Amino acid sequence: MEPVAVGLIGAGPWARMAHAPMLAKGPHTRLAGVWARRPEAAAELGVPVFARVEELFDVCEAVAFCVPPAVQAELGARAARAGKALLLEKPLADSLEGARRLADAVAESGVASQMVLTLRYAVQTRAFLARCGEIQPFGGHAANISGALLGDHPFATPWRLKRGALLDVGPHVIDLLDAALGPVTGVRAHGNSLGWTGLLLEHEGGAVSEASLCMAAVGDLPPATFAVYGRTGNAVLLPIDDDPLEMIAEEFAATVRNGGGHPLDAAHGLRLQQIIAEAEAQLAP
Repeated sequence: MEPVAVGLIGAGPWARMAHAPMLAKGPHTRLAGVWARRPEAAAELGVPVFARVEELFDVCEAVAFCVPPAVQAELGARAARAGKALLLEKPLADSLEGARRLADAVAESGVASQMVLTLRYAVQTRAFLARCGEIQPFGGHAANISGALLGDHPFATPWRLKRGALLDVGPHVIDLLDAALGPVTGVRAHGNSLGWTGLLLEHEGGAVSEASLCMAAVGDLPPATFAVYGRTGNAVLLPIDDDPLEMIAEEFAATVRNGGGHPLDAAHGLRLQQIIAEAEAQLAP
C-alpha cells in the first residue's frame, strides 16, 4: 500500500524533533512538504516548502499540525474544509470556542482526525490501561512536574508561558486518567497554572483521581507518574522506553485509509478542552 502523503504545518522545535522525522521515516507515511510562518525554518526540514498553505493542501491527502493551539484551530478548520485528514496536536485549540469550531469543521466535512496524545500510543501505556480494566478501579493519582517554562527551554514558547501547565501537559494527564478510570464527569481545580495546579477529577461510575501539574520546578525532577488502585489490585505506568511516534504514524495512516474511526479524534480533543476550560475558570488569576 502506498504511504499516506502528509503535509506538515509548522517547523518549530517539536516539528523538528518529532513530527518531521516521524512522517518522513515511513513506511506508512510520506512527508510531502511543509508550510510554516518562518520559511527559513521550514527549509531546514529538507522537503518542499510551500509559500501558501493552500499549495501544501494540493500535494497531500492529510495534514499534520505542529503550531500554537490558536493557529491549529484556524488552519485545522481550513484543512478539514479542503477535505484533508488531520493529525492534531494537543490541546485542540487555545480556547473552548476555537476547539468547538475545529471539531465542528471536522464533523461537517467528514474527514478523519487523530490527536497526538503521545502517551496513549506507548506499549507500556496500553499494558497499564489493560491492567486498569482488570482491577475494578476506584481511584488514582498522577503527577507531571518539569521546568519547561524556565530559562531557555525549547518549549518555553509564548502560549505556554501565558497559559502554563494545565493547557500544555493537562491534556496528557487528564486523557490518561480518563482512559484508566472512566470518562471524567467533573473537575475541581486549585492553584495557578503558571506555578502549581492541583486537579480533583470525578469519573463516571464513581471513581475519583488527583493530578498535580507544574512546569516551573527546578532541580533534579522525577519522571511523570500514574498509578491506579482498584478493588482487586493496582496498576502503575512503567517508564516508557519504546518510541510511541512510530505507532502514531502507523495508526494515523490506518485512520486515513479507513476514513476515520480513531478513538482519539477531534471530538475527543474537544471533550478534553471542555474539562480544561472548566478547570481554568476555577484557578486563581
